[in-house]
Amino acid sequence: MSIMFSQELPIYTALLLLVLPLYYLYSKASCRSKNPAVLPTNWPILRMFPSFVANLHKMNDYFTLVLARSGHNFRVHGPPGTGMRFFVTCDPANIRHIFTTNYTNFPKGAEFAAIFDIMSGGIFTIDGEPACRQRTKIKSVLSNPQLVARIEGWSRDKVENNLLLLFTHMARTSTSFNMQELMSRLMFDLAAMPLFGVDPGLLSLDMPPMEAAVAMDTVMEVAYFRVVVPASCWKLMRRLNIGPERKLKAAHKVLRGFVMEMMERRKIDTSSVGNGKQHEGVDIMSSFLDDPYYTDDDMFNALTISYMIAARDIVGTALTWIFYNLSQNPNIVSIIRNELSPIASCKVAAHPDAMVIFEPDETKSLVYLRAVLYETLRLYPPAPLERKMVVTNDILPSGHEVHAGDTILISLHSMGRMEGIWGKDCLNYNPDRWLSEDGNKLRYVPSHKFLAFNSGPRMCLGKDIAVMQMKTVIASTLWNFDVELMKGQCIEPKSSCILEMKNGLIVKLKNREMLH
Repeated sequence: MSIMFSQELPIYTALLLLVLPLYYLYSKASCRSKNPAVLPTNWPILRMFPSFVANLHKMNDYFTLVLARSGHNFRVHGPPGTGMRFFVTCDPANIRHIFTTNYTNFPKGAEFAAIFDIMSGGIFTIDGEPACRQRTKIKSVLSNPQLVARIEGWSRDKVENNLLLLFTHMARTSTSFNMQELMSRLMFDLAAMPLFGVDPGLLSLDMPPMEAAVAMDTVMEVAYFRVVVPASCWKLMRRLNIGPERKLKAAHKVLRGFVMEMMERRKIDTSSVGNGKQHEGVDIMSSFLDDPYYTDDDMFNALTISYMIAARDIVGTALTWIFYNLSQNPNIVSIIRNELSPIASCKVAAHPDAMVIFEPDETKSLVYLRAVLYETLRLYPPAPLERKMVVTNDILPSGHEVHAGDTILISLHSMGRMEGIWGKDCLNYNPDRWLSEDGNKLRYVPSHKFLAFNSGPRMCLGKDIAVMQMKTVIASTLWNFDVELMKGQCIEPKSSCILEMKNGLIVKLKNREMLH
């Protein structure tokens, strides 16, 4: 045992003894009152840390309550010596400053890379020149017309040959099912196919085990715990292999095994088509395997797992919330179908008894459908919280001073629910807010007000692909089926860095009765 660790052990042990019972209480939080005190209590010694832990199970809603009462900004301090100095904001002016105007002063930071350690070295955990290098590489790859065409083709074919067939079976048998699980399976496959050129086949009638997908969920759930407790606590848990850290260690093993399995399957596939010549440039891996910067195993795993989590979680989670909202707003569904009708009528005339499949290029110009996607992302951003570090002392546009070493938490979830930002109807699900007066185009909304695709130099490189995939799924589903939300469900987000539903989304489908 190192001398430094021996000296820190009493402190770590005391913090651990504090956190473990709090973590247990947090895991049983569904039994607690749903109406806590709005502003965090500043306790002696422990400061605001108990308020944080007591609301871990509903932190996004808690932040929204506090930010609404405190002018879109507030500070949180933990016990002395823990390094817990948070500044929480959803102020668009501050966000523009942090993400664009002075973004070099607000990197992800080393602690962020430690929290998401299995992705450490990947584009989502690095800053500065390494981030620019990797971003340039990925931008070049994702703008390759051949790869983009393949991704569009994979998305369209997966919807037709797997998703709609599965939906047809569910509708015919009047079987209720978990839409969130199906969206996770769909997007897991659609994330892996461009990356490895291999279809894992999670979306199928036999519903194969999805250990790697569950492991990804674990990564994001434990990362959420790491974000809001002192680093010394979770690092001690990791060293002792207890609590959530034990579960995370097993998840890391599963994910590394998944990457190895996909690479082996890729080798088999490429060797069967002439030494891989036909695969050149077809999958994302083709652009990285010969790059010496990515030959290190840890770096390679970070790259692949980062892409898998981003591609699966962002779109899969958004799709689930879209179906949830549309199932409660039949008038909005009717407007979407009216927008799809000119495209669908030609297809129905040619093949009256066939499922209608919408090609990616056919939905690209549909304005109202995009407004529905954006409205869902406003209220239910898949990544509801961003985390930044402060390098040097700075004064934000709101007038608040932040100090070197402070952690900035940006609440996307709260920003979409602030009356001062989105108006008195901010809590209403209303796609019309995105439309111009004539309804023919989208209103301009700056990225520092709508942060779902990030802002500034770290703007999401996969935005167009994500929107294409969401449009393809929603259009093809809504035209062919009615989606019915099963009654009696408790719809609430799980405690995770991703806004997944804790209990899933249970629905039934009915084939639409349409006159030809």
